Amino acid sequence: MIPRTLEPEVMESELEALDYDTMDHSAVNRAFAADFFSQHQPGGRILDVGTGTAQIPIEMCRQRPGTRITAIDLSEEMLKIGRRNVDAAELKDFIQLEFVNASKMPYADGSFAAVVSNSIVHHIPNPAGCFAEMVRVVARGGALFVRDLMRPESAAEVDRLVDLHAALANAHQRQLFHDSLHAALTLEEVLAIVVPLGFAPETVQATSDRHWTWSAVAP
Repeated sequence: MIPRTLEPEVMESELEALDYDTMDHSAVNRAFAADFFSQHQPGGRILDVGTGTAQIPIEMCRQRPGTRITAIDLSEEMLKIGRRNVDAAELKDFIQLEFVNASKMPYADGSFAAVVSNSIVHHIPNPAGCFAEMVRVVARGGALFVRDLMRPESAAEVDRLVDLHAALANAHQRQLFHDSLHAALTLEEVLAIVVPLGFAPETVQATSDRHWTWSAVAP
């Protein structure tokens, strides 16, 4: 197994934010939203942790009109593009973007009917604190749905996945994906975080050749 190699926690530059936003995440985003709604039916506001350029909340609102989402990120450049995306989608009344650290959220315990997150965990040096915060702010009986990249066993597998899934991307975008795979957690590392929080091992599954998903209901 290759060691975890951290990448910057925050995409600070405009170039990084733009390159991320222009990568084709549409199929992954559609699958994320569809999988969430097929497993959970939240009856209130959803928190999206590490929203980036707000592509996930926009897709969720498209699939389930009327959904209300608070979307947070620690990158002002990402949020800047996210605000433009939300405006263009005419969803300002449904999606609220906030500059918030996912490892130390300002929200009260049990504030949200559901907490979702897509591809933020691999950016966090010590993700256990972020998981604990997500559990803290979700209401009892609320949904937790977290998906991220899964670290491959070898550098050769990293290269294969980059060639397969980023064949049409530019060099910088391919490098971002390459670095993200190296920074991702393994299934075992995710289990070592969620099981001590009181969740069953079967709530964590490999859900593609490059993703794991944690889908659970808060006790």
